[in-house]
Amino acid sequence: VQLQASGGGLVQGGGSLRLSCAASGSLFSVNDMGWYRQAPGKERELVASITSDGRTHYADSAKGRFTISMDNAKNIVYLQMNRLKPEDTAVYYCHADIYVNYYDDYGQPQTRPDDDYWGQGTQVTVSS
Repeated sequence: VQLQASGGGLVQGGGSLRLSCAASGSLFSVNDMGWYRQAPGKERELVASITSDGRTHYADSAKGRFTISMDNAKNIVYLQMNRLKPEDTAVYYCHADIYVNYYDDYGQPQTRPDDDYWGQGTQVTVSS
């Protein structure tokens, strides 16, 4: 499974950006996807996550400004970021919790948890 993130860039404070992350591969299903970010000198932190059935979770810093959504059919997760602040400047990483689909010895479809996957990161810079 590969994750391809896009949509970062430079924006003025108060502006908006939309990040996208597409999961691709074969014989997999998504349990949940999310966005993390890491600013220089800081640890990576969760920004928002969404499960395949639509349950969302936001960091306090993202509540009311960011919206996460997922296209289940295409395995794409989006992060709409509004009213951006300079403190939102960071590299944003897409994350996915994946299940592998397979057939057992009786030919029956099964799933099992797989590893976590990370995208390559996309830079978001917010100027003051």
